[in-house]
Amino acid sequence: MHEPHAATYPNTVIDVLIIGGGLSGAMLAAQLLRQPGQRRIVVVEPRPELGRGEAYSATEPGHTLNGNAARMSVDPDNPDDLTQWLAQSIQAGSWPESAEQQVPIAELFPPRGLFGCYARQRLADAEVMGGRSGSTVEHLCSEVDDLQVGSEGVVVQCANGHQLRAKRAVLATGMFTAARTPRLGADGLRQATLDPWDVSAMRGLDPQGRVLIIGSGLTMIDALVSLQQAGHRGPIDVFSRHGLLPHVRRQPPSWVDFLAADPGVRSPRQLLRSVRAQCRLAIAQGVDCQAPLDTVRVHIARLWSQASDRERRQFVRHVRPWWESHHHRSAPPGAALLQRLLEEGRLRIRAASWQGVDAVEGNEVGIRLRLRGQQATTRVTGAALINSMGIEYDWRRVDRPLPRSLLARGLVQPGPLALGIAANPAGAVLDAQGRASECLFAMGPPLRGMWWESTAVTDVALQAKALAQLLARG
Repeated sequence: MHEPHAATYPNTVIDVLIIGGGLSGAMLAAQLLRQPGQRRIVVVEPRPELGRGEAYSATEPGHTLNGNAARMSVDPDNPDDLTQWLAQSIQAGSWPESAEQQVPIAELFPPRGLFGCYARQRLADAEVMGGRSGSTVEHLCSEVDDLQVGSEGVVVQCANGHQLRAKRAVLATGMFTAARTPRLGADGLRQATLDPWDVSAMRGLDPQGRVLIIGSGLTMIDALVSLQQAGHRGPIDVFSRHGLLPHVRRQPPSWVDFLAADPGVRSPRQLLRSVRAQCRLAIAQGVDCQAPLDTVRVHIARLWSQASDRERRQFVRHVRPWWESHHHRSAPPGAALLQRLLEEGRLRIRAASWQGVDAVEGNEVGIRLRLRGQQATTRVTGAALINSMGIEYDWRRVDRPLPRSLLARGLVQPGPLALGIAANPAGAVLDAQGRASECLFAMGPPLRGMWWESTAVTDVALQAKALAQLLARG
């Protein structure tokens, strides 16, 4: 895989242009390379390596996957693919710390940086396979600033000056994390906060200083790990709207797929009632209640897509915080650190509504909150502030050139409940008039509004395979 020379672009047309080379873009490229036929694939990604993206560029070993190896295969046809790769990798000495966990390889939670190596290796394997039929993949290390659709495909303008022409393009932009994404209409939060994954910056803090964290999900766990590795030993205050924490991921036994047996379950209320009944049944039998919960995930896309907008709003308003807490679980090491900090009294979790950030004064930063049960605004100060509010899915609030351009040109429209962008079931993007594009597609996190769960490795792997097959036929 190589950075192509500028002269290769002006008079050539790319078969498939992939915008974004994180995990989504890399998996799509790998699946396209496995398809019969000869095609030229170009991936535009500003990072120096494909396959890592935002999530898997982490370098600290403490930042691990939140799913064990058996759940994280990038090959939809082989659920044991990551387990098999890890076995070879550990035998070669690449992860000696794995021996400390003393569990089968399938139950290990690898560092995210190591998972990025795995994704890159699988793309390299696919590149060899594609080469046999004349297919190629090129990495252009830049960012797409603008895109136009014409009668013969798409034309994109890159930040480095390249203009590319392609028969088809795919928006595989991945996740816009709140901590690293400029937000339209923001009140200075990004300028006042530390990156949750920047251990080197945290080493500059007063080790005993009070740290404030906004958000209590998985990014907060990462922030705690970063602070620990940076040598921070002071108090930590975490604020979130509901004050809920991620559950630890356990390894429950298998459970009957009760939703497959009861197709009448359709609404969020029916789903919640059925799940609660199954959890009570599991507990009565001495079975981990995560067992019935784990059977729900394969049905989420169907349940979400067939729900009305009213039912979706009900789910987001009333069920979403508990869904996130129960299903987006923490790896055991992170959960153990969280529990230890709570027991030591260094960590406090408080339910509060975010109101804004005050100007940084000297070595302190102040934030405004409304604590649960109170009407007045409370000001809290600390030595540092970390934004752990997860992912920004509303493209209208993302201050980046490509989302702004696509929305302004009417080439895309917000997805259901303003989550990501709208597309048809095959991934063809819908424009402002609701027309499905013949040359612009999307996959992964941008389709959150279509399928709800569109970020997990297994979800994206299945989308990549289906979209590659569709593109290969065209």
